[in-house]
Amino acid sequence: MNELWKYIGENEVNEENIGDLAEFKRSQVNYRLTYFDVRTNGVRYLKTLIYNLAGRLSEENWDRLRRISGRELGRPFAVTYDGESVDLDYLRAVRDLEFIERNVDLDGARVLEIGAGYGRTCHTLMSNKDISGYTVIDLPTTMALSRKYLREVLPDEQFKKVTFISVDEIETSLGDAVFDLCINIDSLAEMDVETVRYYLSLIAGRGRHFYTNNPVGKYMDKSLDDHARGEDAIARALDAGPLTDVIDVHDNRAVREQARGFVAAYRPHDSWHCVADEWAEPFTWYWQALFRAPAARR
Repeated sequence: MNELWKYIGENEVNEENIGDLAEFKRSQVNYRLTYFDVRTNGVRYLKTLIYNLAGRLSEENWDRLRRISGRELGRPFAVTYDGESVDLDYLRAVRDLEFIERNVDLDGARVLEIGAGYGRTCHTLMSNKDISGYTVIDLPTTMALSRKYLREVLPDEQFKKVTFISVDEIETSLGDAVFDLCINIDSLAEMDVETVRYYLSLIAGRGRHFYTNNPVGKYMDKSLDDHARGEDAIARALDAGPLTDVIDVHDNRAVREQARGFVAAYRPHDSWHCVADEWAEPFTWYWQALFRAPAARR
């Protein structure tokens, strides 16, 4: 026996530590034998996920990714695959773009994004398509980040096409603008229902297409994060968004069943048609859909 396994046997995997088998697959015993401790190896698992997703990227998506310069800003957790640095945010962004492009011609398009985060989607679309104008609506605090980030990663002529509108200035700043594509990724599900209805109405009145990528429902699986943000935060999350059913988000049938409600909940208006919808990899409980306004609007 080598010194490593001598140590493991004396200190980690032995009859005393094995104990009752009821929970051993979530214990240090099994983490030494099969896979890395999930409690302390989050980055390892994240990089493994990125690596596997990168191995499945289409050549078209590799091309989309290569066109996006400045992705390394902010030191994202990344892997190197076929000589390219890849992180999860931009992997998701190019796949979002792929889904949208199947049904929307983005060259010359005017885009509205509600809740842009730090700006990865804007960065991706502006780097790949001839976008004529990109409008961001967001909270002032978050918008401070996206404005700063996009100023760094976009060339001046591209950054000048981006308009930033605070949530409290929507009515006074949008004017009579209409948009070929409206986008919301992972934020309507965090708003109160009245706010969601407001934004869907805004999209219905000003948009020609709407792309959304959001959770299909809520979950209460404490094993995922041990409810690290506290029970009050859990309660707030459970009340937010248009879909509040608690489901097993790691049951594909439960997610698929809930997806029917997702399409109904995110349709901007009854007259709008859902062009396409499907699971939004890699997170199990996310769904994506593209809606199109009635012909008279187009």
